Amino acid sequence: MLATHDPDGGIHLTPIWFLFDDGRFYFASSSRSRKVKNVEQTSLGSVVVDARDPGRDRWVSASGPIEILRDSEAQSLNDRIRRRYLAHEALDGPIAAGLAESDDVTLRLTPTAWRSWASPAVQSPAHPFLALDA
Repeated sequence: MLATHDPDGGIHLTPIWFLFDDGRFYFASSSRSRKVKNVEQTSLGSVVVDARDPGRDRWVSASGPIEILRDSEAQSLNDRIRRRYLAHEALDGPIAAGLAESDDVTLRLTPTAWRSWASPAVQSPAHPFLALDA
């Protein structure tokens, strides 16, 4: 879930696909989306990634500045993001093509603050996010 700041001071929450690479989060998006328009005005945001397994619930959140990446850099990252979520058979199909056409930018969040939680039954890993990304 990605959180950005609306112009009226509210919070805009969006379920979103992500890539975590080299200590940063990447999110494919359309330049026409509310979240991108919010980042153009206030370049701060937060993300929450959670895993829900009975008795093993856990989450991690990160906050920090968000940059908007464009052109070939964005397209390359957005392709990597789609490859994380779409089945291999869907990568050359109409869903992937539609996403590639609409997602013309990438949001890059560089965490400056982290929080995490795990249910008491879960042993705390050295880096909580890595366990969620497994």
